[in-house]
Amino acid sequence: MNICFLTGKIISDIEFKFVLNSKYISIAIFTLKVDESCTIKVKAYDKIADLCYQKLVKGDIVSIEGKIDSKMEIIVRDILRY
Repeated sequence: MNICFLTGKIISDIEFKFVLNSKYISIAIFTLKVDESCTIKVKAYDKIADLCYQKLVKGDIVSIEGKIDSKMEIIVRDILRY
């Protein structure tokens, strides 16, 4: 089972794109700073991508439930802003 929980600060602008020829409709991508030496690329799809783009901004502190993909990026299942 591949589940991870992370809390960190969004340190990049949230990039939002529509995806063609895929099982997903949209994607939001941003970078999360977990501690002083660790940053992680985060991807959210469809409804969660829409929520991220509309409600989150650079500098927000968030908690993420997700999974790690083969590129060592986090795919978001749920996200909470503090």
